[in-house]
Parts: sequence; C-alpha cells; structure tokens
Amino acid sequence: MTEQALSLSDWLEGRVAVGLDPALAGLLADIARPCTKISEEINRAGLADIKGLSGTTNVHGEEVKKLDLYSDQLIIDALRQAGSVCGMASEEAEEIIAPSAAGEQSDYVALFDPLDGSSNIDVNISIGTIFSVFRRLGPRGSAAVLEDFLQPGSAQAAAGYFAYGSSTMLVLSTGDGVDGFTLDPRSGEYLLSHPRINTPARGSIYSCNEGNAWTWDQATRDYVDSLKDPGGGEGRPGSGRYVGSLVADFHRNLLNGGIFLYPAGSRKPGETPAGKLRLMYEANPMAMLAEQAGGSASDGSTRILDLVPTSVHQRTALAVGSRDNMAEYLAAVGN
Repeated sequence: MTEQALSLSDWLEGRVAVGLDPALAGLLADIARPCTKISEEINRAGLADIKGLSGTTNVHGEEVKKLDLYSDQLIIDALRQAGSVCGMASEEAEEIIAPSAAGEQSDYVALFDPLDGSSNIDVNISIGTIFSVFRRLGPRGSAAVLEDFLQPGSAQAAAGYFAYGSSTMLVLSTGDGVDGFTLDPRSGEYLLSHPRINTPARGSIYSCNEGNAWTWDQATRDYVDSLKDPGGGEGRPGSGRYVGSLVADFHRNLLNGGIFLYPAGSRKPGETPAGKLRLMYEANPMAMLAEQAGGSASDGSTRILDLVPTSVHQRTALAVGSRDNMAEYLAAVGN
C-alpha cells in the first residue's frame, strides 16, 4: 500500500461510474462508519467497562458479550440515521429490525453479525463484523418484510467483513471480484491495500475444530485424517490452523489458501447431524467472497449460495476455501 492508495470513498465512486447503484455505494459507506468506531472500542476494550458478559442471551441461546450489544446498536443506529436500508436483521436480534421513515424508500436490506468471534474479546484474538446486503423484492415506500430477507445467497448485492486485528481491514465484494481495504488510524480512511484478491487454487492450511471430530460423519473424519498423512497426495501434509473466530480463520485462508470446515455434527445417538454456523450472517457472505476470489463454499452436498433460507436465523454446515481443496473434500464425502 502506498500513500497514493485509493480510499474506499474514491473506490466506490469509481464503481458507481461503471454501473454500481449509487444507493448501494452509499450503504456500504454507511456500514463502514460504525465499524470504524467498533474498531476503536475493541482497541480499548481492556481499559473500558465493555468487556465480559452482559447478563443476557441472544436468540441462539448464547451469552452476549457487552461489546456485542454495543456494536449491534452502533450499526443499527448508523443505518437508521442514514436511511440507507428498508430493514435489518442481526444475529443478536430475534425479529427483523425496522428502518427509519427515510429508510422505507431504500431498495436494500442488510444482515449482519455485529461481532463475530466475540468469545475471543477477552483474550485479544482477532474478531470481526460480517455483513450481507440484498435488494428488496417489493416496491419502495414501506418497511421490508420477511420475504425480502429470505433470498438465496446468490442474490446478494454485496457482502463483506471487517477484521479487527493487528490492523483493521474491510474485505468487500459487490459481485465483481474481491478487494481489501486497510483502515489508516491517522486519517480514519479505509485505503485499498489488497486489490483484486484471488485465493490460491490450493493451500496447505486446514481449519476446523478437531475437538468436535467425534460428532462428524466418518467420511469427514477420514478426510481430515488424510490431511495429516505425508503420503496422502499433492499439497499434503496439511497445516492445522484454527482460531475459533470465523473472520480470522477465513481471512487467513482467503489470502494464503486452504479450507475451513465446520461440518454438521450429532452429539447423541440417532440425532440428525446439524450445522452450527448461521447461513444468513456467516455462510452466505463468506461464500460470496470465496467464489468471487476463485474458491467455493458448500454445506457438504449443496452450494451455499443455492440454499433457500426459511429463517433469518437458519444454521448450516460450512466448508469454504480454495478450489482444489474444496473439490477434494467434496469428493471425499461423496459429492
């Protein structure tokens, strides 16, 4: 990145000049503003009373971190004030979130995980914000309805994430490749640092919670075991890397190549295997980014972006990563 690096605002203007909807460009800029504030608060989390648990649980029954709630409200307030969405859905909220009156004229809905990996806040591991944008199905002039959100991931108008780590990065796609921007803390600008990201066709990294291996199907267990076999094939043995923050694990593999796995699992005899990650807030955005960067994403049998949701809080299994790694995995599990 040089001092002449393109700013996010200039990049968006350039995209508008070649056909990006100006309203969508404005929405993406509106999402960036509260995430800059979230980044600042994360950097001072050890000094402020925003660490730890809030004493509440979210719709998924998980304990909510204080900074989760703070981040959630920042994004909601920013998008309402800007009037850039006709409705929102958050991993932290059970119901669809209403827009401002001005937002009823917007063509877009936004879904977001305000603080992915928040269990890592107190131990200073990278976390992130994930977002997804769809164009509403109905006409302007009213708040979005549930059907506006329940679209397959292939209909996403944009998707991305903010990674809060040694630096803060925005990784973004509007359906024409993937670009990465790094926050300059001196100017408060996001500067284009990783133009046209292409994930390697094959990588040596595999990312999964092997502590859950006993819950997986045998084919998945055999596949992961094969990655440790020096005679197992090209690109092996694999290098296991797992943080437990989807943004951190995905970001590393996007740049360096590899595969991230969160397979369906069953913990009781006779129990139907089920996925854990959220289709709308996690799997869909990451699948769009992966495909736009030359990779792929699947639930083990179906392309993630082809899944038709029935709930904004729907869960799914997720395998996402480099093209060749994904092809090997899907062949190993019979798909």
